[in-house]
Amino acid sequence: MNLFERIKNKEEKVSVIGLGYVGLPLAVSFAKVTDVIGFDISKDKVKNYLNGIDVTKEVGNEALKETTALFTSNEEDLRKAKFHIVAVPTPINKDKTPNLNPIISASKTLGKNLAKGSIVVYESTVYPGVTEEVCVPILERESGLKCGLDFKVGYSPERINPGDKVHRLENIVKVVSGMDEEALDTIAKVYELVVQAGVYRAESIKVAEAAKVIENSQRDINIAFMNELSIIFNKLGIDTKSVLKAAGTKWNFLNFTPGLVGGHCIGVDPYYLTYKAEELGYHSQIILAGRKINDNMGKYVAENTVKLMIKANKQIKGAKVAILGLTFKENCPDVRNTKVIDIINELKEYGINSLVHDPQADKKEVLNEYGIELKRLEDIKDVDAVILAVPHDEYKKLTLEYISSLYNNNYSHINGNESIEDRKVLVDVKGILDRNNAVKMDYLYWRL
Repeated sequence: MNLFERIKNKEEKVSVIGLGYVGLPLAVSFAKVTDVIGFDISKDKVKNYLNGIDVTKEVGNEALKETTALFTSNEEDLRKAKFHIVAVPTPINKDKTPNLNPIISASKTLGKNLAKGSIVVYESTVYPGVTEEVCVPILERESGLKCGLDFKVGYSPERINPGDKVHRLENIVKVVSGMDEEALDTIAKVYELVVQAGVYRAESIKVAEAAKVIENSQRDINIAFMNELSIIFNKLGIDTKSVLKAAGTKWNFLNFTPGLVGGHCIGVDPYYLTYKAEELGYHSQIILAGRKINDNMGKYVAENTVKLMIKANKQIKGAKVAILGLTFKENCPDVRNTKVIDIINELKEYGINSLVHDPQADKKEVLNEYGIELKRLEDIKDVDAVILAVPHDEYKKLTLEYISSLYNNNYSHINGNESIEDRKVLVDVKGILDRNNAVKMDYLYWRL
């Protein structure tokens, strides 16, 4: 009986290493069809999962309470599994170079506990070559085993979209790869146990690695184009959203919008590809240009907020600005690599105090990561401007009348075009509010 059959019959276990936004859904899904060990170095995270608390909000508390997966921070438990999935984050350093420390550390941990006859599949985003050139030597050194003889490896790029309740693990085609046909066949069949949409068998591990980084690089470039258009149209006095609405009537116009590009994928993955290109002597033109635009959008939003505040005759130094939303995207608690922090930091350079609220983010994580104490919405008042930074569903329910209550009492309504002094500054980054109604209510309204 081969490894796939033994996994299917629950005679061998599957391990998932790294229980974040990618690993947790994997562990819970596989636990429905086989025995699973979910490993994470964070004891606090594991404790939450054991208590049925889903800090990622990807699977839900009830699913955690019902799952048969064994959550553990004891690395020796990995010895009980023969099929390992590594799903740890792969961030970037301050100089925009790949930070492979998490995947190196995970490989060391797994290598120490790797059993003969195992298959290791990496899901972490990497540049082409990392699995075979970086991870395999570590696994061999730590285990004393030989790759290809004692164990085999593969790569399957994660495609989970945090906060997305429509596109889930089960209904997204899964790209899989293996070091040889035998490994590929086993990996494909194991993933087919949980991925209803089916799998795509890539030609090689490097092809699968490359597919992952270009998926997000393509999206990054398209958003960068929208952001550049927004900058141009802002100078022309044209509303970008109105332009895109008109252009979108053509059948082949791509539906992208301007915005802040952060998170653990889109804002990071392109740097993995450009880093490898630099190693080979090629300097990226388009990819890095797009990255430069997107990385500067937080600063751009802050600068335009200050300009509006000056128009509204606001005292800049010591002013208070409400920041609604801190996570890297809507309806998701993930604050990693959020570009909203760039807005806050830039406003701070002007001497402006930010009052930050987010209904999705974890208060403790935000405090530890950024030193920011999240406010309750009801405690935000007497502000000089409001920046609606992240379009959470909770914010879409806010009325312009309610938002008006957040400002200070120095506001006086101005009729006609006599003056714009003391008007309420409202920056709606993603344009979720009705622009025309905001203008009618005499807001100084701006959006990307």
